[in-house]
Amino acid sequence: MGDMLKTLPVWHEGETFIQEKVGVAERMAAVGQRVIRDFMPEQHRDFYAQLPFIVLGSVDGSGDAWATFLEGRPGFMSSPSSTILEIAARSDASDPASEGVSDGQPIGLLGMEMHTRRRNRMNGIVYRSPEGVCVDVDQSFGNCPRYIQLREFEFVREPGQPYAGSVEHLPALDAEARSMVTAADAFFVASYVDREDRRQVDVSHRGGKAGFVRIAADGTLTIPDFDGNLFFSTLGNILLNGKAGLLFVDYANGDMLQMSGDAEVILDSPEIAAFQGAERLWTFKARRIVRRRNALALRWTFRENGWSANSLMTGDWAQAADRLRAAELATQWRILTVTKIVDESASIRSFHLQPGDGAGLLPHVAGQHLPIRLGIPGADKPVIRTYTLSAAPSDGIYRISVKREGLVSQYLHDIIRVGDTIEARAPAGDFTIDARATRPAVLLAGGVGITPMLAMLRHVVYEGLRKQRIRPVILFHAARSRRERPFDRELAELVNAAQGAVKLIRVLSDANGAEEFADYDAIGHIDMVLLSRHLPFNDYDFYVCGPPQFTQALYDGLRGYNIADGRIHAEAFGPSSLKRTLDAGVAVPARRPPSTRPVPVAFMGSMKEARWTPEAGTLLELAESRGLNPEFSCREGTCGTCRTRLTKGAVTYVKEPTAAISEGEVLLCCAVPAQQETDEENRIQLEL
Repeated sequence: MGDMLKTLPVWHEGETFIQEKVGVAERMAAVGQRVIRDFMPEQHRDFYAQLPFIVLGSVDGSGDAWATFLEGRPGFMSSPSSTILEIAARSDASDPASEGVSDGQPIGLLGMEMHTRRRNRMNGIVYRSPEGVCVDVDQSFGNCPRYIQLREFEFVREPGQPYAGSVEHLPALDAEARSMVTAADAFFVASYVDREDRRQVDVSHRGGKAGFVRIAADGTLTIPDFDGNLFFSTLGNILLNGKAGLLFVDYANGDMLQMSGDAEVILDSPEIAAFQGAERLWTFKARRIVRRRNALALRWTFRENGWSANSLMTGDWAQAADRLRAAELATQWRILTVTKIVDESASIRSFHLQPGDGAGLLPHVAGQHLPIRLGIPGADKPVIRTYTLSAAPSDGIYRISVKREGLVSQYLHDIIRVGDTIEARAPAGDFTIDARATRPAVLLAGGVGITPMLAMLRHVVYEGLRKQRIRPVILFHAARSRRERPFDRELAELVNAAQGAVKLIRVLSDANGAEEFADYDAIGHIDMVLLSRHLPFNDYDFYVCGPPQFTQALYDGLRGYNIADGRIHAEAFGPSSLKRTLDAGVAVPARRPPSTRPVPVAFMGSMKEARWTPEAGTLLELAESRGLNPEFSCREGTCGTCRTRLTKGAVTYVKEPTAAISEGEVLLCCAVPAQQETDEENRIQLEL
């Protein structure tokens, strides 16, 4: 066939459009030349010969796509040459996909072995043969096996017998069909695109947790698209012609539910972020539905522990709906219930939190903190603190790990029990990590500063396992003593799961009762001398968290080694903020100077006003002097708790904030009225 058809670019416009959206077009141009072939490699030919079925996609005379199975005893497929696959089976006349399996028609094939998670794909031109059909290869390539659940197969009757049951043409999905779809952990999808001189048909597998396909009241199916091999053959086809054919199989009784209809790719939607693991969504609305009961001679049984780890890493639609409801409550204090308490060390205790208001948890980013509010006996008003979340976004919980050292932490340690409730707002903070980056990350944790690092490490390992490439990480973890060091077992499990991508260096300042290499790797402190022993100081991103002196010393040391300021991500806890030295050529944010004249300030929510003077301090202090109680925690511009809507006037900052500030917002704790550039009076209005 290669002599008769033009040589076309490997990827068509629909595929390259999505590849460009994802930012991998250049990379995939090279990959495509290497892995998309116009012949079958020897291992593919051998693989097809051992299968008991193959998935076939075809297009009928009306332009509708269909997916189906051809089945036979292993050996019913053979390959006399690298460009020909012979299949000793034909689709049954009752099968809606059979119309498109005629001489000279394009088809797509998917060979899949459920008990080994192997699969390969091919598309080409089909011809009838005395034994069945033969396929002339157009494209042949391997395929991502990550979302296949393990199943063992058997035949309950001889394959290839004519279908004797009734063919049900459904006007819409009935209750039984809906149940089959919503319970499925896998289905198959056929799609196609018309190129310059030929039609290319593809058929592929989709898998996830049971229930990963949602059905709306009008019958529209919504399907999350998870991370895969970045080919985007199916979605690229749908993008160009908007048609698809779906096949759901009941593996226990051989029923087949086939649908053909209209599909649409969704690249932007709040539901994408809400559905764990989803990179995109796509929808399908059936125009034709065919159900054939007991159509297959094959049966499959779910293997014990047969779930794909990648499938289990994804979410479900109930969780997504909970997260969307949570997003509506993002600016409010919410009730969280303490579901578990764990002593991590002699001084650090973890509190697992779940929502108690019926809505889900708002997704957080690894490294962010959680503002909490507690009513402590003896305090004249609720006390607000921020604690770093030590759980990864994928863990499905909030977990704060608190060191006993102050009024609020003592209250948490001594009073709070499982079943008690805590008020919390949405997670916040910009001290976060990109698990998809390729540059190695060095995490430097001092004391309880391990909490954001643990969340980051959990996230990097989880995302790496899901995407089959773990970002390299070196974690330096310093503690005063073995007894006071938290998360030993959890960190060891992460290092083991990362299969060499994560290195852990444990540092103790007091090694009494500890065994070298078993309990620690170095004695002393994390400093530049220690880092120099373990790092060649190549191209790294550094993440530093610990007490102020620890963080500042490491920051200054790294800058002294000519590490760019932009490569050092740091967060100090306690009443201090990091003093940075910007790289040459990096502009300091332009801020107006503070006003030297009195400025009227109106607190619109409470209908109070005050006159700010340079001696009045920050806007937070001014509000407190008028009897107001704005929410705050750090007073350093790092946590964002005091973020307030500014509806009029201009402010500046006496300390450069590190918390994110949107247009029209102000951080009260470090803001003051700005000096006006004209003689016009500056008047401040705050929604407080």
